[in-house]
Amino acid sequence: MNRVIYMDYNATTPVDPAVVEAMLPALSQHFGNPSSRTHAYGWAAAQLVDQARSTVAQLLGANPEELVFTSGATEANNLAIKGLAFSSKRRHLVTTAIEHPAVLDACESLKRHGFQVTRVAVGRDGVVDPAEVGRALTDDTLLVSVMLVNNEIGTIQPVAEVARLCHQRGVPVHCDATQGVGKVPVSVQQLEVDLLSLSAHKFYGPKGVGLLYVRRQHPPLRLEPLLHGGGQEQGLRSGTLNVPGIVGMAKALELAVGLLAEETARLATLRDRLRQRLFAAYPGLVENGDPRRRVANTLNVSFPGLDSGALVASLPRLAVSPASACASAKPKPSHVLLALGRSSAEANSALRFSLGRFTTEEEVEAAAAMVEEALAKWRKL
Repeated sequence: MNRVIYMDYNATTPVDPAVVEAMLPALSQHFGNPSSRTHAYGWAAAQLVDQARSTVAQLLGANPEELVFTSGATEANNLAIKGLAFSSKRRHLVTTAIEHPAVLDACESLKRHGFQVTRVAVGRDGVVDPAEVGRALTDDTLLVSVMLVNNEIGTIQPVAEVARLCHQRGVPVHCDATQGVGKVPVSVQQLEVDLLSLSAHKFYGPKGVGLLYVRRQHPPLRLEPLLHGGGQEQGLRSGTLNVPGIVGMAKALELAVGLLAEETARLATLRDRLRQRLFAAYPGLVENGDPRRRVANTLNVSFPGLDSGALVASLPRLAVSPASACASAKPKPSHVLLALGRSSAEANSALRFSLGRFTTEEEVEAAAAMVEEALAKWRKL
């Protein structure tokens, strides 16, 4: 196997061929602007968007008018957090210490406008305690933001429990569910959230498209738009809609939901085999995140005494990540692993293996062999 084995599916996924096929008509035949309502080209494009919106809404347990299409989860997170903050009289936000930078940095930016932010700690298992979130609430809290699945260690957060506690205090809840689709069930009704973000490229859809679910009932949430212009997406997100991307996202979500049970079982088996071989090859290996509350595709481990960057450099035919893709350019220890109580050295020795739809048993065995060989060379040094 001379090609590079891809085990960085939490960073991004290849577009599924069925998704590409679904997008092609929107790229060529139905290329019109869906806002052009005076001719057939615009009508055809608008129909594709409407169909995709209905499909996505049904799969997420939402109403079509509650979905706002964006350029991805980063924009959706910013729209949820800043959009609600700038339309609220309250000045306090609560989030967790292990959120994605798109959430943490959006909250931090609000401090320059006089807002206060509380980051709730997580346990050494990488899971937040809903009671701790509840204790962080004040009468001035305008929003709580808790991710569904952590992108680095794969732990699943008790979002529904957090939401119930927050709603008792009249506080809305935002969930960054970007890493959850295709790995756990994602339903806005079951999670009981008021805002929810997704990005298509995390579940075998195209890059550059995502969505924000905004609750429109009991009572409807009001957001201040970040982008102004043509008034698309009910005025919440101006700009010409990415029709091919939206169509692709709908197809990708449909596939992800349909394959959820099958892929969960298959990837858990492959991940556990990889885990078994890594622990045998490096007895001092440390597993990051509670293995009992973790998605099936993710394995994050620390190699005490080694530097993950150097280890990755010795694995040229294996695509793995020493950190999240959005933070890998920053020479800092993972904020997620530090939040678990890991030392800087332990955090800097961590690798994340994330498997996916096209990962095979042969690839897992070959990847394990590559790591074993690299570790043997490091021991000699």
